[in-house]
Amino acid sequence: MVIAIREGSDIPIYQQIRDQIVQGISDGRLSAGEQLPTVRALAEEIGINSMTVNKAYQLLKQQGYIIADRRNGARVSREIEKSSQLSKESKELLKRIIAEAKISGITEEEFLGECRRYYSGTGETNKECMKIW
Repeated sequence: MVIAIREGSDIPIYQQIRDQIVQGISDGRLSAGEQLPTVRALAEEIGINSMTVNKAYQLLKQQGYIIADRRNGARVSREIEKSSQLSKESKELLKRIIAEAKISGITEEEFLGECRRYYSGTGETNKECMKIW
């Protein structure tokens, strides 16, 4: 799994870690039950504070994407809840993205085409990698 931290991004580092782990689960790079690095190990390898990684892991745990305990560490959850709906936060983010697309002059068909590419996994990937585990 590759974690790509974008220095100077408006997105906090813990959120970047969280988002990339969710993407890894979604596209199959991380499988159910797969062991994640320890908080300390990931923080050291990326070169960030361990509290930042801990915050990302806590968020992932709250959202049901990972399970974690002191004995076995963090693993991808074997049973991620399927709700068939976006969360309220995701809907708000989607609204903002659509608004930006409209303002930029992107047509509905172009926007839906981009959505299809990313949904199918054929969209762009981030090449600015700082760590592979």
